[in-house]
Amino acid sequence: MILDSKIPAGPLAQKWDKHRFDLKLVNPANKRKFEVIVVGSGLAGASAAATLAELGYKVKCFCYQDSPRRAHSIAAQGGINAAKNYQNDGDSIYRLFYDTIKGGDFRAREANVYRLAQVSVNIIDQCVAQGVPFAREYGGLLANRSFGGAQVSRTFYARGQTGQQLLLGAYQALERQIGLGAVKMYPRAEMLDVVTIDGHAKGITVRDLVTGEVTTHAGDAVVLATGGYGNVFYLSTNAVGCNVTATWRAYKKGAAFANPCYTQIHPTCIPVSGDHQSKLTLMSESLRNDGRVWVPKRKGDNRPPGQIPEDERDYFLERKYPSFGNLAPRDISSRAAKEACDDGRGVGPGGLGVYLDFADAIKRLSEKVVRERYGNLFDMYEKITGENAYQVPMRIYPAVHYTMGGLWVDYHLMSNVPGLFVVGEANFSDHGANRLGASALMQGLADGYFILPYTIGNYFASSKQPKPAASHPEFKKSLEAVNAISKKLLSINGKRTVASFHRELGKIMWDKCGMARSEASLKEALQRIPELRAEFWKNVKVTGESGSLNMDLERAGRVADFLEFGELLCLDALQRNESCGGHFRVEHQAEDGEAKRDDDNYAYVAAWEYQGEGKTPVLHKESLVYEEVHMSTRSYK
Repeated sequence: MILDSKIPAGPLAQKWDKHRFDLKLVNPANKRKFEVIVVGSGLAGASAAATLAELGYKVKCFCYQDSPRRAHSIAAQGGINAAKNYQNDGDSIYRLFYDTIKGGDFRAREANVYRLAQVSVNIIDQCVAQGVPFAREYGGLLANRSFGGAQVSRTFYARGQTGQQLLLGAYQALERQIGLGAVKMYPRAEMLDVVTIDGHAKGITVRDLVTGEVTTHAGDAVVLATGGYGNVFYLSTNAVGCNVTATWRAYKKGAAFANPCYTQIHPTCIPVSGDHQSKLTLMSESLRNDGRVWVPKRKGDNRPPGQIPEDERDYFLERKYPSFGNLAPRDISSRAAKEACDDGRGVGPGGLGVYLDFADAIKRLSEKVVRERYGNLFDMYEKITGENAYQVPMRIYPAVHYTMGGLWVDYHLMSNVPGLFVVGEANFSDHGANRLGASALMQGLADGYFILPYTIGNYFASSKQPKPAASHPEFKKSLEAVNAISKKLLSINGKRTVASFHRELGKIMWDKCGMARSEASLKEALQRIPELRAEFWKNVKVTGESGSLNMDLERAGRVADFLEFGELLCLDALQRNESCGGHFRVEHQAEDGEAKRDDDNYAYVAAWEYQGEGKTPVLHKESLVYEEVHMSTRSYK
C-alpha cells in the first residue's frame, strides 16, 4: 500500500487556490455522464449530494434514517467556527489554523487544516444565504461566542440548536435537487459493502431496512459520509444508530483506517444514571462561556452546592489553566474533571460528576439573558434530571463524543482505494488527536460544499475507468457475501441478546481504552475482545428473518463490526507509545499530569491495512511534516 497524500507544493496560504487551478475539470455537458453514490445525508453527505447535483452530476443518496433530517448532525448544539473576525478581537485564518493544529496536539495534516480555515469564511455566507437563523446582535449583525481552545470569539450559533439549523439548510438544498430529479434519495437503506472493480470503488450493496431486500447499486464513484464510531464504547453522546459498519466494510475492501485510537471525550455531558441507559446526553460546550466548573475542596463533601462557601470550592479549570479557564480544550478539561473525581471530590451519585454553575452569570447578566443564550439546553437538562439549573448547578461528567480517526484520505478526500471518497467525521483528515469544539460542523460543510466538488471532478477527468454494468460479477459476489453474513447471524440461535454483547464490549473499551490507557489495560482489552467476539458468534440470539423488517438483525451486524473494530482501536492505542490529545497513555505524562508527546518517534498518521480475518493488520505511517508551525509542548496555562 502506498500512501500518497497529494499535498501540493508551494506556500501554505496558496496551496489550495493554486491546486484548484491545477485540478482537471469536467465539461458541464459531460458531468451528466457521471453518477455519484453518496452514503449518508448529514451535513457532509447532504451538502455533497446537493452540490454535486447542482453541478450536473447524477447522484444517488442513501441514509438509514427515514429522512435526511434525522442525521446525527442534528444533535450538534453549540456552534460552527469561522475566521470572520467580526468581533475585531484578533482572529484570522492563520489563527484559526494554528488553534486547530495546536488543539489537535500537532497530530493533524498541516495543509488540510489550513484549507479548512480558509474555506470556513465561505461556509457562513453559504448558510446565511440558505436562511440559517444564526444569532444576531441588537443591530442585526451576526453574533459570535467563544469556544474551548480559543481566546477569540469565532463561533456562530443558533442558540443550542446549531446542528439542527445547519442540517435544515443543507436538507433544503438536497430536497431541491431531489425535486429537480438530479438526486434520487434512498432512505431506510443501510450500506453493507463497497463494490470494487479493478481496484476502483464502483458501487455499494445495501439492505432495505423495511423490506429486508438486499440490492446493489453501480456508480462512477462512491462518497462515504457516514459519521464516526463513538458507539464502540456503547455509551456515548451519539445517536443509538450511529455505527462503524460502512467504514469498516470499506476497510475490509482495502481502504486504510487511520488513527482509530483518537476518540474525543467531551467534558460536559449529563452523568450516567444507571445500567438502563443506551446513550448519554451532551450539554453544549458553549455553556462553559458563562458556567463555572467546580468541585468541593474537601474529599467526601456531600453538602448541597448552595451550602458550600466560595472559599471551600475548587474552580479547578480556572486554577490550572488561567489563560483559558473554563474554556480549556475538551481533552484537557475532561481529564481534569476525571482527576477531581478520582481524588474523591466528585459530586452526585457515585461521585462521578462536577458542577457547572451559572449563579455568577445570572448575577452578572440576569436570568433573562442566560435564558436567551442557553434556554433550550437548560430545558433539556431539567427534563432529563428533574433539576432546575437556574437554581442549582448542573452536574456534568466526561463522555465519548466524537472520533478524530477514520478512513485515511489524501488532500483530495479520496481514500487509497481510487474512486472511494470519504468526507466529514468518517475521514481522519483535519482534527489530529483532539477536535476543537465547533469544528465538526465546519469540516462537514467544508468537505461537502467547497472541497469534494472540485476534487471528485479531477478523479473523473483523470480516470479512464468506465461505469460498470450492474451485471458485473463483483456485484453478485458482494450480494452473496452480505446475505451470507445475515444467514450466519440468524442461524446461531444462542442465548444472549445483541445489546448485552454491545454493552459488555463498551465497558471493556471505556475501562481499558477510555480517558486513560496503559500498556497493561490495552493488552487486557486485546485479550478480552477476541474472547467476547468468539462468544458472540456462538451464543448471540438474533430473532426474526432476513427478508423483512428486522431491527435485531441490523443491530447484530453493527455490533459484529464493532467487535472487530474495537480490537483495531486498542491495537492502535497500544502501538502509540505517547500521550497526545484524546489519546492519554498513563506511562507518558509530564510532571504536572499533562500529555507528553514523542515527536521524534510518533509524528505520523497511523494507517492500518486489512490482511484478512484473524490476521494482524499492517501499519503504514504517513509522516507529518510542518512547514509553517513549530511542534511545541501544548500549554493552555
